[in-house]
Order: sequence, then structure tokens, then C-alpha cells
Amino acid sequence: MDAMTVARLDDLDLADRYHDALEEVITAKAEDRRPAPVGGEAEPPGQVVDLMAALNASVEQARAARGDDEHATVHEMPQRAKKKAPAKKAAAGKKAAAPARRRKAG
Repeated sequence: MDAMTVARLDDLDLADRYHDALEEVITAKAEDRRPAPVGGEAEPPGQVVDLMAALNASVEQARAARGDDEHATVHEMPQRAKKKAPAKKAAAGKKAAAPARRRKAG
């Protein structure tokens, strides 16, 4: 941890590029001109991968490793025995509806 600490921040060589770029934009607007383009290194474009081609190559490689040159055979799955629905319980008689309560006028 000691190697990652410094006694004073003034000792570090820091540059606030955002602040500098913002000052450039403000100055350019005040002078009615376009700001200078940002001078950064452009990253080289990445390699574009065809995912379907990579998938097909992977499948072919797996088939070759297994020694399987033909397509897989598909078998029908055995049907499960259907469960019977549980028997319904008979109603044990209905209760009579309770009379509605009246409010007292008050």
C-alpha cells in the first residue's frame, strides 16, 4: 500500500484534459469559431468475427473429435402416464345466509 500513496498531490504529474478541452470550447464559442479537434490516437479497428461461421467450425470440430460424421438420430420420447384429477369433495351442506345488520339512525 505504501507504494500506492504519495505525501502530496502536488508531487504527481497530473493533467486535467477535460478542463483544458472545456476551456478550448468556451474560447472557440467566444471567438465564433469551431473548437480544435481532439488530438487522440485512434484505436485500430477490432477484428469482426462471423459468429455463425465460428459456431459451424466449432460444431464440425466437435464432430471430428467424436468421430461422428453423420447427423444425430432423433428418437420419440415415451409418453408419461397422465395423472388422474383428484376427486372433488362433496359439499357438507350450505349455511343459511346471515340476515343483514341494520344501522341505527342517529
